[in-house]
Amino acid sequence: MAQICFILVEPAVPGNIGASARAIKTMGFRQLRLVNPADHLCMEARTMAHGSHDILEQAEVYDTFEAAIQDLDFVAGTTARHKNAHRDYFPLDTLPGFLKNRKSMIRKAGIVFGKEESGLSNTHLRACDVMVYIPMQTSFPSLNLSQAVMISAYVMSVSGNIQKRNDAGPPGTEPGFRYLAAKMEDSLIRIGISKGTPLYHRIRERISLLGETDMHLLLSVIKHLDKTLNK
Repeated sequence: MAQICFILVEPAVPGNIGASARAIKTMGFRQLRLVNPADHLCMEARTMAHGSHDILEQAEVYDTFEAAIQDLDFVAGTTARHKNAHRDYFPLDTLPGFLKNRKSMIRKAGIVFGKEESGLSNTHLRACDVMVYIPMQTSFPSLNLSQAVMISAYVMSVSGNIQKRNDAGPPGTEPGFRYLAAKMEDSLIRIGISKGTPLYHRIRERISLLGETDMHLLLSVIKHLDKTLNK
């Protein structure tokens, strides 16, 4: 089962952080990560986190987005609009299936939420493995940050393949999705597909959509490719 953490990038309103902490706790989750947040331990945050002060106090705070996702096998970025026509966007309720179909390849996953006013930047979204959105009947008014966290936590909570707490046991010995992504990145660069090009990002994105069996198959192909390139 995949272990889930919720990541808020530069949340500016302490109340939203507190309400998000309350939201994830009510759905049985405990892992909250914050990137350059407002004061998440102030009275406003604590008031909104009624009954969830422990989530705020145990939240992991990071200076950079890259550091916040470094140990994750899979990262899903949330967005309210399609910022890039060359990327695929999926409804939030498909995310549990993504994780289930990848089983042992994804042991720890993160769901990322951006700033209240502007959401995640294109740079942040490019660092995510998949982008999801919450379908709405109208485009305005948009969801508040903590509301989006609440809906996401609920969707993940009703899935039977999600690890909610920190007791996932010892890590597996097989290579995970992040290992596969790193090997593919190295192989693409070695055959002349430079990082940062549209083709590179498109290939990288499509790898995220593979099922577990295909991921293992691709990893075997990459290993054979490495042997050929090293001759």
